[in-house]
Amino acid sequence: QVQLVESGGGLVQSGGSLRLSCRASGFSFRAYNMRWYRQAPGKERNLVATISSSGGNANYANFVEGRFTISRDNAENTVYLQMNALKPEDTAAYYCNRPSMAAWDREYWGQGTQVTISS
Repeated sequence: QVQLVESGGGLVQSGGSLRLSCRASGFSFRAYNMRWYRQAPGKERNLVATISSSGGNANYANFVEGRFTISRDNAENTVYLQMNALKPEDTAAYYCNRPSMAAWDREYWGQGTQVTISS
């Protein structure tokens, strides 16, 4: 079965860095674009970054552009989110996402990893 397992969250001071990892299994990882989302308490879940299946293209939300970098290692079935210059407003649960590829497919979510930035 499809599994997405995030790790790397924690508590850091404003201006610090964290690297999130999402280990995937149960599907052909190299065939799928992958995404990171985040959700702060009481707020909706927002797309943070997307990376193409090959890793050659990436897109970012305006609020993380220039600070976060998404990457992937298809040999290790892992997608990463390097987060630099962290701000208190980056505090949220971060979720790894495998989008659906077609109408016959479905999307999957990891369990989330908490990122807390202190001021």
